Amino acid sequence: MNVRIERKALPFYFEASNAKNIIVKMDSSPQIGGQDRGASPMELLLMALGGCVSIDLGLILAKQKQVVDAYTLEINAERDETPAKAFKRIHLQFNLQGEVDKTKAEKAVELALNKYCSVAQSLSKDIEISFTVSVD
Repeated sequence: MNVRIERKALPFYFEASNAKNIIVKMDSSPQIGGQDRGASPMELLLMALGGCVSIDLGLILAKQKQVVDAYTLEINAERDETPAKAFKRIHLQFNLQGEVDKTKAEKAVELALNKYCSVAQSLSKDIEISFTVSVD
């Protein structure tokens, strides 16, 4: 797996691309000189976690014959105040609609986060990760 980061404009506007030439725009906040023209690296990390766990959850629920008609995931994170301002806590709110058993969904989320999601497994064990599941 390889990605490429190229600075497109000063001071911190970058484009990341993969081997398929899919491009992701990155920038920093105006507080440190950026222009908010892309997601911050820390936002991208949360997006990567959310995407990874969502894919694994979808695979697990499909194997369990659960029918998910609609799905959203809201992620809220809290960072340390001291450099490097790493994540302290991450909370994931899973919202599912369809013919889904809530108990199965909760167990599937736990499996996805704690066993299958490579992004979650790559994060520091010092980060407190919690979740809630809503089924309508």
